[in-house]
Amino acid sequence: MADTALTAPLRSPLSQVADRLATATRASEGAIRLAELPFLAQLTVRLDAKGAAAEAVGLALDIPLPLQPNSVVRAGELTVLWLGPDEWLLVGPPGSGRELESRIREAAGDEFVAVTDVSAQRTTLLVTGPRARDLLAHGCSLDLHPRAFDSGRCAQTTLGRTQVVLVARGEPRAGFWVLVRSSFAGYLADWLLDAATEYL
Repeated sequence: MADTALTAPLRSPLSQVADRLATATRASEGAIRLAELPFLAQLTVRLDAKGAAAEAVGLALDIPLPLQPNSVVRAGELTVLWLGPDEWLLVGPPGSGRELESRIREAAGDEFVAVTDVSAQRTTLLVTGPRARDLLAHGCSLDLHPRAFDSGRCAQTTLGRTQVVLVARGEPRAGFWVLVRSSFAGYLADWLLDAATEYL
């Protein structure tokens, strides 16, 4: 029987615009940095925030599930985003999805938990630099001033008319993650590159 496994190397949704993102970054002379963070593991986790599974999953992952709306918790290579009262998005390093899902299910035991690997659904754009907030503000209706959307915050919103999950990163000068559906990633990258011409 013939081996039908895919042998082609993985291609990220933005592999064709990587050079353009790098060129814009160089041309801005430090004002902005645009890059794709491809293939991050992304798992949607649904469970009762007040149940025993929430604490058990947090202990198993060594990172508590955030309970504050639109908040982000980060520990090591894992980041957890609050998406709803009983829904989180767990983001980890590439290739870690199966192992993370196994840990979550084992920790939850007999408690209800729904874990869905959505890694292939989205890609992640990194937007950093001193003018990152200004760039994003061109197409986002959220108040992105640090007093309203500081590090450790996230929101499901639109950017350039595209549905995204926007994350203010927790480290100094770490900028933003823009999680966008793979099918809209090219459009959003073009929009960001066009909006960035002001800083080039």
